[in-house]
Amino acid sequence: MTSATLLGSRQSIYALTHPPTMKHHSIELRVRYDECDPMGFVHHSNYLRYFEIGRTELLRASGGCYAEMEDAGVLVVVVRVDCRYRRPAKYDDVITVVTTIAGVTAAKIIHEYAITRKNHTGESEKIVDATVTLAVIDREGKLQRVPKPLLDQYEKEGKSEE
Repeated sequence: MTSATLLGSRQSIYALTHPPTMKHHSIELRVRYDECDPMGFVHHSNYLRYFEIGRTELLRASGGCYAEMEDAGVLVVVVRVDCRYRRPAKYDDVITVVTTIAGVTAAKIIHEYAITRKNHTGESEKIVDATVTLAVIDREGKLQRVPKPLLDQYEKEGKSEE
């Protein structure tokens, strides 16, 4: 795959010529009513949506675009989720989702997440923390290597794992 393969009318993905350099991203979200269970707490499955939002916004802030990656045949799928629920988030809470790229292997990208909110005294309290592992695949579902320029970026910064 060449850098030209991933360049198009949209802003370039990882872009193979300019890999993302952002390792952390933070976004605030307000908990919506439909995300809560009958007890008024965010249903546990919705945290996976929050992680997806964090991951997408980290890539976007880094100059990337999932749609362009997919157009180029580079797909990423969740292969593992480790999640620790510490406190319940509730309807109308403003939560902060912090996404961090924790490591990259030849075919996987590992993200860590911390979801927090301000408590009644204004202090930040951790709601959820998680690690999500993504694998890079092609359209047939076969494991692929992380695009070399992205892998090179992490190796250069000492963030790659094997």
